Amino acid sequence: MLPLDPTTDDRLPNAPHPRESQIMLGAEKAEQSFLEAYNSGRMHHAWILSGPEGIGKATFAYRAARFLLSRPQGLTIQPADTLDVPADAPAARQVLALSHPDLFVLRRQAQSDKSPIPSIINANLSRDAISTFAHTPGNGGWRVMLIDCADHLNRFSANSLLKTIEEPPPRSVIFLVTHSIGKLIPTLRSRSCVLPFFPLETHDIETILRQSGQAPDEALNRQAAQTAQGSARVAFQRLNERTLAVGDHVRTLLAQMPDYSHTDVMAMSDAFGRKEGRADFDIMRDTVFDWLSEQIRQRAGEGARSLAPFAEVWEKIDRAMREVDAYNLDRRAFALTLFVDLAAAMRRSLAA
Repeated sequence: MLPLDPTTDDRLPNAPHPRESQIMLGAEKAEQSFLEAYNSGRMHHAWILSGPEGIGKATFAYRAARFLLSRPQGLTIQPADTLDVPADAPAARQVLALSHPDLFVLRRQAQSDKSPIPSIINANLSRDAISTFAHTPGNGGWRVMLIDCADHLNRFSANSLLKTIEEPPPRSVIFLVTHSIGKLIPTLRSRSCVLPFFPLETHDIETILRQSGQAPDEALNRQAAQTAQGSARVAFQRLNERTLAVGDHVRTLLAQMPDYSHTDVMAMSDAFGRKEGRADFDIMRDTVFDWLSEQIRQRAGEGARSLAPFAEVWEKIDRAMREVDAYNLDRRAFALTLFVDLAAAMRRSLAA
């Protein structure tokens, strides 16, 4: 596995980078749609790869980039029925090393090894990448720009990209990876071809974990895949022993609802205020949403009065969580309030 560059990359350390993956699972429809566009000779120059995080959108973008960059004839179409490119092909090796002269990757970038990865792709970074993409002579074939992730574009960097999409360089394709298409400015969406991606099947996630060599045994592999909500990224996170331990602890507290242990919640939430507790906080959040999903599913036939408390607390928690992330609010206080709200929702549902 390639070493991660801390100044530019926030990928999981135990997961293969999208540009390393040679096999694509769960995106057959997306691949077929892209191939049909290529084979028709009417390739769209901007593609929005949309769907939840961790389901293979960036993997597909690098896969499509290898495919296009391995065809030096440019717009001369060589009909194909797969995006497969041999791993030892020159274009594949260059994409893996990010050394291909016609591949341009735009992403958040820290200023040094010690500085944090910023929350946005700023306008200066966007303009520099777009200028190089537009004016650098290529090898006579396709040029590919990959934006991972387009959700990180701010208004200024998105507007600078818009001009390139409206007036693209010859023989160019732009891939915009987005986890939330609604965050993109409307003009970007209207000028791009949207290629939707969907949560992965559990058996596909199990295969991905198995092929990565990260799962220590089949039982853990299966548990991570079954609780990942269709996301390979989440599955890799849950292979970590600490992640599993925190998740199990939160599930134990939730199983006690509405009479949970306030002492245990206070002890758990104390860690959330520390820097190293951020990962535990994220695990708690995901576990709570999994639990809420299960409560709603189990009560699907009980009527609106039984379901309403869980739907309402879901919206409240989701809104509060976004505020915690946006304004760096006290995670410990949020966790304490969270369990109070969940217990209240459970009591209301039981009384319905």
